Amino acid sequence: MEKTVYVKMRQRLQVGPSYQIKLEDLAQITGSKEVQQLKQLPVYQITKRDKTHVVIDAMMVIRTIQQYGEEWEIDLIGPTQTIVEIVVEKKAVNPFFFALVWLLLFVGAGLAIIYFHEDVSMQQVHQRIYYMVTGKIEKKPLIFQIPYSLGLGLGMVLFFNHVFKKRINEEPSPLEVEMFQYQQALDHYVIFNENKESTKKLEDD
Repeated sequence: MEKTVYVKMRQRLQVGPSYQIKLEDLAQITGSKEVQQLKQLPVYQITKRDKTHVVIDAMMVIRTIQQYGEEWEIDLIGPTQTIVEIVVEKKAVNPFFFALVWLLLFVGAGLAIIYFHEDVSMQQVHQRIYYMVTGKIEKKPLIFQIPYSLGLGLGMVLFFNHVFKKRINEEPSPLEVEMFQYQQALDHYVIFNENKESTKKLEDD
């Protein structure tokens, strides 16, 4: 009598070096009562040859289940591949290099804003607005420049939707959307590259 198992593979997985990947790590599994015994089945052993990423496809999962018992009827749902990222323990951040990078980014961002304002002659725009409103000529119209500077900082906070680690609302920021699209493109590249290398290894063997 066949037993049905429903398998939904995860999109991504992070593991450490020398980790033995089990079926429950790679996929969500449900079905009959006997399904629980499948979750601990080893699927893949991480080695030094794997470097930073491994792509495990559904065929490897199916073969693992079938080796345990041919009476299982496997119903695959969702993605057919899981990207396994091998995470090596990170070293502590050097405070000097952290401060140096922070300073470079801060100065670079400040210069970018200054250059933009010089290109569009922002000071002259403020002077012109001040003259149009008051009829007086003022070289430093602080009544416009100060609120503009505060509004510029507030606008950046609203744009990135974060105050330090606290999110303002549930809507993703443009930066998060760009990072998500970048991660998707990176995942497609890893899958394509790993599949190509696997095909090459099979041809060499």
